[in-house]
Amino acid sequence: MYDALIVGAGAAGLQCALVLGSAVKAPYASGKRIGIIMHQKASHLQSALLNNVLGVPSNTSGKEILATGKAQLSTNYPHVEQIPTQKVLAVEGQAGDYTITTNKGTYRSKVVVIALGYTNVFAIKGLMDFVEPHALSPADKNRIQLKNLQHKIKEGLYVAGTLAGWRSQFAIAAGSGAQVATDILTQWNNGKHTKVHDKITT
Repeated sequence: MYDALIVGAGAAGLQCALVLGSAVKAPYASGKRIGIIMHQKASHLQSALLNNVLGVPSNTSGKEILATGKAQLSTNYPHVEQIPTQKVLAVEGQAGDYTITTNKGTYRSKVVVIALGYTNVFAIKGLMDFVEPHALSPADKNRIQLKNLQHKIKEGLYVAGTLAGWRSQFAIAAGSGAQVATDILTQWNNGKHTKVHDKITT
């Protein structure tokens, strides 16, 4: 049983995993089992070139971000389990006991974060009733989002990035993932609002 399982490893999914992983030393996150299903093939970052992202060198490709993000997660927070090359077929259940079925296996998690792209080929059993047209994308693009209130689809089930209704901008998607992570950390911290920062010590 995972305490939190992220589906998708683009900007939103990786950022969510990094923030959750970085809380490992906090008492409320100690011993929490966190996983991320590293489905990246359909990520819009595959064709992106980043020139306007704070802190990211100009001409950095999205493919580089995907690769370095995975490495950053492995190096800094190895306790976050990376589950490679699996496609999620179904997400069913309720808060505290969700079942995530992939083309290679089945997982259980107390909390699930859906951080996939907003294309209309989305077809995950258990989530189709939440699909609606994307509010911030031109209608002729046929983009979709999952119905949510401040990233929450229902108790224990979150959506992040473009699929949450945000625009396809790297910084926005990453920020959405970070927001979901801090919402989960707040839940783990008995409702006390929390965030994770590292500081330079002298």
